[in-house]
Amino acid sequence: MHKLICDLESAISAATGVPFHVKQQRSVGGGCINQAFVIGDAIDPTRQYFVKTNRAALHSMFVAEAAGLAALGQGMRVPLPIAHGVSDGQAWLVLEYLPLSGSPDPAAMGAALARVHRIAPAGAPRFGWEMDNTIGSTPQSNRWHDSWVDFWREERLLPQFKLARNNGCDFGAAGAKLLDNIPDFFRAYTPQPSLLHGDLWGGNAAGLADGTPVIFDPACYFGDRECDLAMTELFGGFGPRFLAAYHATWPIDAGYAQRKTLYNLYHIINHINLFGSGYEDQARQMIARLLSELS
Repeated sequence: MHKLICDLESAISAATGVPFHVKQQRSVGGGCINQAFVIGDAIDPTRQYFVKTNRAALHSMFVAEAAGLAALGQGMRVPLPIAHGVSDGQAWLVLEYLPLSGSPDPAAMGAALARVHRIAPAGAPRFGWEMDNTIGSTPQSNRWHDSWVDFWREERLLPQFKLARNNGCDFGAAGAKLLDNIPDFFRAYTPQPSLLHGDLWGGNAAGLADGTPVIFDPACYFGDRECDLAMTELFGGFGPRFLAAYHATWPIDAGYAQRKTLYNLYHIINHINLFGSGYEDQARQMIARLLSELS
């Protein structure tokens, strides 16, 4: 631990240009994947940073998280990345410490997310990301594709179906039919690549004291903005004011109501792969609903 603290002090000092020496340290919740703590400076105790740690082999996960936060920070408030590295068998990520206090203002959240979604990849329109990352602890491939349908099938649903089969949950002919018929959901809708948070449920958003929305723990890529919107509704959502503000800033296509099931299926199957068969019935019902809408 002593080497880790020394390395954190050096990295923060180098990144900020101001010497930093740890005086205060307190553990905080880091979710089900990482350990986390907050450190304060010996000279200025109000100068604090949020630190995540995990096994050294998972350093690339923190590299991707830092890249995602830096990108999202162009459009809305995030805990900005300061530094990352490996010390004594531990990977670590240092983030700006933000004093979060409850839920974000829903209207501000909707408008801010629409601004983030206006961020597009440099160059020709394409779908993917500069590096692979994780969705929860599941590896997430972000290979570039010119076609959104190909990206969603090859980099999202198909890998989750394969992993589920390896975990004893085979969606069989129904899953294969859905994969074959994904183009049918896009006959009247052509998505444009938007910067996505990628894992935007209520647990990955909060507010500052004035309600300013803050998002964190991203799984970023450039994709259809409806993916983020769909996930905000999967586990409770941010309410009607959120969607109304988003829609006022950038109207939502009428076909979203159907496609959100296709997009949320990815997360439900990932929950099967992360947490077990408790989500299997829900996934099968979603597949059946989607197939019924094709007939």
